[in-house]
Amino acid sequence: MTAIDASLIKFHISLTASNLDRSIAFYRVLLGTEPAKVRDDYAKFELAEPPLVLSLIPGGVGGNVNHAGLRVRTADELVDIQRRLETAGIVTQREDGVECCYARQTKFWVADPDRMLWEVYVFHEDLDEHGDATVPAAALNPPITLSPKPLSSWTHRLGNALPDRIPYEANSLHEVMLEGSFNAGRDAVNRDKLLAEALRVLRPGGEIRLHGLTGDSSGNYGKLFLPGPASAVEYAPTPSELTAALTQAGFRDVQIVLLSPKPYFVVEGVGMRECRIQAKKPGHRTRQKTYHAIYRGPLAEVTDDYGNVFRRGELTPLNVHDWQMLSKGDAATSFTFLTPDERSEAACCDEAAPPTPTSSAS
Repeated sequence: MTAIDASLIKFHISLTASNLDRSIAFYRVLLGTEPAKVRDDYAKFELAEPPLVLSLIPGGVGGNVNHAGLRVRTADELVDIQRRLETAGIVTQREDGVECCYARQTKFWVADPDRMLWEVYVFHEDLDEHGDATVPAAALNPPITLSPKPLSSWTHRLGNALPDRIPYEANSLHEVMLEGSFNAGRDAVNRDKLLAEALRVLRPGGEIRLHGLTGDSSGNYGKLFLPGPASAVEYAPTPSELTAALTQAGFRDVQIVLLSPKPYFVVEGVGMRECRIQAKKPGHRTRQKTYHAIYRGPLAEVTDDYGNVFRRGELTPLNVHDWQMLSKGDAATSFTFLTPDERSEAACCDEAAPPTPTSSAS
């Protein structure tokens, strides 16, 4: 298992080698280190100084650059870079959770104006098999342009009919905005279906934004009859109902960014407040839980948006995606984080420790 140094972004270059063994011997001397991975059809060197991932791929003509790349720390960083390129009108090609070079990665490819191919990726886990993912070529032939384009989005507003299906392909939108959508009657909106559709059409890292009127409690009222522009509002769910529904649908980083201090209306003793909630679609999450975190407190137990439960002082297994997001988030200072190698070392030390002597009554 390759341990991820979460403090480093690394440049990556992949070279074609006419003789893999000969190239490994050369770079072992040049870089002053052993290769991190060697297979019959692949080799990789990992350096912390300078931060570099150098891979060697057997081929007919040696010495050529196969592709260059950048390994980032988290899925969010990957999304931010891809969004920056696409907003500028630069064509990219994304691949989620692909098996390549004896590892599982999420990445995108982009070519510069002279057709130099770049791979920007986040590492998930090592694999025993090479994988069948290949370097794209024809897919990146369209010319690169630098004309800015707006983020792609879809908006629904209260009063407009809801389609059975959001009319976009999967993983195609940057934003979905629901303006008062959940203020229609209790039976007028299939909330779970709408959120599932939003998750489908959003790209990894894409955001959903909810805006409308929420109630301080569920209340026993029937249909609302509010004055003025609010007359279209028939129902006001609680903020906790909406945040729970977003989490259940698979969104993460769910935040209430606005909740008006004073209620706009009071119906049967229940305050109605303006509310804005936002959340993100996560990237690829592997099932293997080889990373660990220990929650230090102060609460007895906390749960993240992915359903991971952390009890104070207990070692909690995580997949690499959740581990990365937690270690880079605002709550990181409340945890101790262990990589697979660090966990293995700790277990080894525990096994090697001599038994504690027990005293017997004299």
